[in-house]
Formats: sequence, structure tokens, C-alpha cells
Amino acid sequence: MGVLVHKDSTFIIQGITGREALNFTRECLEYGSKIVGGVTPGRGGREVYGVPVFDTVRELTATRHVDASVVTVPLGAAPDACYEAIDAGIKLIIIITEGIQRRDATQVIEYATMHGARVIGPNCLGIMIPEVTRVGSLGGPAVDCRKAFRPGHVGVMSRSGGMTTEICNALTTAGLGQSTAISIGGDPVIGSTYADLMPFYEADADTHAVVIYSEPGGSAEAELAKWVKDNNSRLPVIAFVSGRFMDNMPGMSFGHAGTVVNRKEDSPAEKIRAMRAAGISVADEVGDIPKLVKERLKAA
Repeated sequence: MGVLVHKDSTFIIQGITGREALNFTRECLEYGSKIVGGVTPGRGGREVYGVPVFDTVRELTATRHVDASVVTVPLGAAPDACYEAIDAGIKLIIIITEGIQRRDATQVIEYATMHGARVIGPNCLGIMIPEVTRVGSLGGPAVDCRKAFRPGHVGVMSRSGGMTTEICNALTTAGLGQSTAISIGGDPVIGSTYADLMPFYEADADTHAVVIYSEPGGSAEAELAKWVKDNNSRLPVIAFVSGRFMDNMPGMSFGHAGTVVNRKEDSPAEKIRAMRAAGISVADEVGDIPKLVKERLKAA
């Protein structure tokens, strides 16, 4: 199965002729992903590693079935690129571009919802189903992906793209493969939170447990705790919360734009309290995650 994407999922890359997109287009193709086209206005008619480039999304979708779009265009053009993909009927929009203004991100997400589409990101690296497909830039070169990510039954969600790979690598080293890993994005406003995506993992027979990587700032962990409790989830959930030193430094920010502690609810201590109260296991160190996963799976 897989969460949001599967082995036959097709996708396009908006901004395919940019430097970053050139690299991960090649890496996705080497991993076996099905990229059916790319879009860069004014560059139509070219090819990128054999992938045809179009001037508009509409030109591309007129002749090809497209399940998802990976948006990696300059910041100022990102909202319009998302609207273009949604208007062309694409139902999954994965936004790699980071730093989109809160108002613009909120409007894109609302527009997507109105048209039955889902947004992952902004400021994410995409989705990985090990040895099946990679939609985005998660994990780096294909050879490294195959080291860090292995097929298995642990779902992974993370606000940090790099930590997604680190956690999956720790699981793989401990003999625990992954069902679907999703980099959900590090900006303050993102399209899909842990709680938004939990129903997909719950419905995925290949997922037996879920690991999340969390950071200070925002209410996503409280929403996840409520979802797990209200829905009596079948899945053991294991979390790691970084930035615990910020409990004594309100107002400080580090790393992602969403990582700002302004309220008690934003603090790592409060996030950990809420998740443990809902039955979510919280690891003290990243290296403790595989052990907790194994304990929870054995007890399930």
C-alpha cells in the first residue's frame, strides 16, 4: 500500500530546471520514481534527464495523468505555482520552497481544500516509500536512500527533512524498516499536520507503528495527542521532541521558522506532557526510538 502515494503514482516537478530540482530529478529517476514531466515557464520543449519540460501545468496535464506536483520554484512564485497545479486538477501538492508568508500559505491550503487537494509542506522534502518511490528530495542520492531507508512497517513523520532521514536510518540500523516516511515541513503554516495524516497511517495495513519528530513551537503535538486519544488508535506512537533547552528560553527560535516558543503550549515540556498523557511514548534521545518501537510493538 503506502500513505498518499504508491508504486504507480506519477508526479511532476514545477521549477524542474532549477539547480536543486535538476539534482533531485536525477536522484528520483535513479530511485525508480515515475516523473512524467516538469514545468518551467519559457523553458518548454527542453528535457531534463529525459523528462519533458512544459511552459504550463495545463499543457502537461492535457496529455499525461498526474497524481502529484513537487513545487520547487523561487519564493515569490511559489503561491501562483501551487494555484496553477490545483487548477489543473492535481490532488497532491508537495511544496519544497520554504519561507512562504503565513497569509499566502494559508490561502494556498484553503484553496487546495476547496478543490479536494492536499498540501504537504511548505518547507518539506517530500515522501518516501522505501524501494517503491520517492516524491521529492528526501534522503539525497538514490544510493544513500537505499542505505537509510528500508521497507518495513514503521511510519515516520517529521518537521525536519534531515531528521526524517536520521530517524529512518536509526530504525533501519536496528532492523526496523519503514512503511512511508513523510517530511511534513518546518514552516509555521503547513498543509498537513501529524493529526491530519494519522488517519492515512491508521488505514494502511503495512503500518504497524508511527514515529514522529517534533520541535518546539505550535500546537501540532497537542492535536496529535487528542487525535490518538479520541480515535483509540490501533497504532503505537513514539515521539522525539528536540530543543528541550528552550523550556528555559521563551521567545528563542532556532532552525525552522515554526520553531518559536511564545506560549506555554509551545514548549517541549508541555508537548511531552500532552503526548504522554495520550499514551504516546516519548524518547529522551533519538537513539532510544528503535528500542521504544520494539517495546510497543511487542506489547501491542
